[in-house]
Amino acid sequence: MKKTIVKTVMAVTMLLSMVLGQGAGTAAAASVSTKVPVITDNLSKYGLKKDVELPITVTAGGLSYTLHKIMILDFNSKTALTLRKQYKYTDYSGLIGDPQYFIWTKITITNKSKKTVERSYKDVMYKWSFYFEDGGFADPVDATSERQNKNSKVALHDFKLKPGESLTTYQALYYKGDFKYLRVAIDFDGQYAKKYVVNDPDLAQ
Repeated sequence: MKKTIVKTVMAVTMLLSMVLGQGAGTAAAASVSTKVPVITDNLSKYGLKKDVELPITVTAGGLSYTLHKIMILDFNSKTALTLRKQYKYTDYSGLIGDPQYFIWTKITITNKSKKTVERSYKDVMYKWSFYFEDGGFADPVDATSERQNKNSKVALHDFKLKPGESLTTYQALYYKGDFKYLRVAIDFDGQYAKKYVVNDPDLAQ
């Protein structure tokens, strides 16, 4: 019985460590095996077959966005609930009142332009976006636990990057809809760029 309990606890710890990519669970998971496979996504669970491997980088107007990891979770799954509670995410986003999915991403944003890039009360828009189908926009949500921590490395709220500065952090998005493809786009300083992680099957026809 004790062995079963220990195995169950370790399995849960490893799952949280894989999704979070940080925290105390990492050390516990590493003790199980010195060769832990690098898992960057669970897209195949939702019928999405990658055409390019992560990480990917999209750049426009001097702002660079790199997607390192993406995990799609049922909105009320145990792992999603843990993250929502930990970083005080609301139950809805600005565009989605009843989300189906909680999406957890590890990202790096780099300012290669000659001016400061920020997301604040003066400029509330994020500069990047996710689409899973035509009109299927995944809406970024703020980690209210980090409201006072600009450039938080654990969960993104606001950021401010001077020329040459970079930030690696985690960001949550909410989504409601189907999964057809995965397009990551960036719109900054009058320039627009996009990249498909999973190609749109309609474009191949």
